Amino acid sequence: MIPRYSRQEMKEIWEPENKFRIWFSIEAHACDAMAELGVIPKEAAQAVWENGKWDIARIDELEAETKHDVIAFLTNLAENVGPEARFIHQGMTSSDVLDTCLSVQMSQAADLIISDLDSLMKSIEIKAQEHKHTICIGRSHGIHAEPTTFGLKLAGHYAEFDRCKKRMTKARKEISTCAISGAVGTYSSIDPSVETYVASKLDLSVEPISTQIIPRDRHAEFFSTLGIISGAIERLSTEVRHLQRTEVREVEEYFSPGQKGSSAMPHKRNPVLTENLTGIARLIRGMVLPALENITLWHERDISHSSVERVTAPDATILVDFALNRLNTVVTNLVVYPDEMMKNLNRLGGLIYSQRVLLALTQNGMDREEAYSLVQRNAMEVWELEEDKRPGAFYRLLENDPSISKMLQKKTLEELFDIKHYTKHIDLIFSRVFEES
Repeated sequence: MIPRYSRQEMKEIWEPENKFRIWFSIEAHACDAMAELGVIPKEAAQAVWENGKWDIARIDELEAETKHDVIAFLTNLAENVGPEARFIHQGMTSSDVLDTCLSVQMSQAADLIISDLDSLMKSIEIKAQEHKHTICIGRSHGIHAEPTTFGLKLAGHYAEFDRCKKRMTKARKEISTCAISGAVGTYSSIDPSVETYVASKLDLSVEPISTQIIPRDRHAEFFSTLGIISGAIERLSTEVRHLQRTEVREVEEYFSPGQKGSSAMPHKRNPVLTENLTGIARLIRGMVLPALENITLWHERDISHSSVERVTAPDATILVDFALNRLNTVVTNLVVYPDEMMKNLNRLGGLIYSQRVLLALTQNGMDREEAYSLVQRNAMEVWELEEDKRPGAFYRLLENDPSISKMLQKKTLEELFDIKHYTKHIDLIFSRVFEES
């Protein structure tokens, strides 16, 4: 992934130095296990740990000749270990190293992503609590529906990211397996206890049946989880983008001193961070399908999955890590405009209370279809008014409609237009989201 969208901690997981460090650990721990079994001399296993070194440039040079990355690594390792190197990789195959290493790297990446989710969720919770009672209009189909609060909006996103964290925790467990079973996965030339030993040293579980490679349905679940996380990132980003539109202006990305929004128009303050996150989310989801297609391989193994994973494993995790941290910045610095929220809420002159009137009429004995028609007829008149004539218009029309006034007393009608009605269960919802999650 390009440096622009890479954070160093995640990037280092996928750099050659970390990869070869893991490869060496797999080989060295396997030597220890085989030495305990008496398959190789203990002195040989000790020599591997003491003299095991590698040089990335030399490995690249050897791979250019051998056209095989694991052989190139083993050759360079042998150059440093000496005669005892003949005992390295006994009964193992390349996939034992490659797949187990990938499991370690993906586990490391998952840990970082889970930490990112924790940080983002904390920021969302702080902002949600701050705006727990900040009234705003809820929208369905992009049209005013009924009042909600900005805190409730954010609580919904918190709950979604909490589910993402649970999925990632499960996916991490799913991909954290070790396979050291030799050619076609039968342990014909290596004792299964070697696999068990290496797995314990690398904090992995043993792959029950590897067929020489770790089954790719595990990886497909991991990438699918990244795709779902990207959807959660985009959903919150899209909400910010919509609410920042000039005609809405209920929230705004922080616009820092010296920042410029347009090369042509000096007045612009654009939601560039959330637009960027929307694009990144598309890239992440684009890597889910190849992971699903990697499930189907020929017989016990082929390498059609390899080229895919060399790109998607680092790129997808690097992008998710970057996006979660960028979104955290957006949430932490988000500028909220409660006055604009209230102004927008009142734009339709009270139409947002239509359901309350409808229900009150039915509860007082009116047929639902008749009640709906009466309320809708008055509501449609308000829609046709110019905006400056809408304030209070819906209430006045209802108050002067004989069919409604005979069913609802003035005091009752006034009570139906109480905004507090829509916030009476906020504490319950917040306790479900933030205390029971």
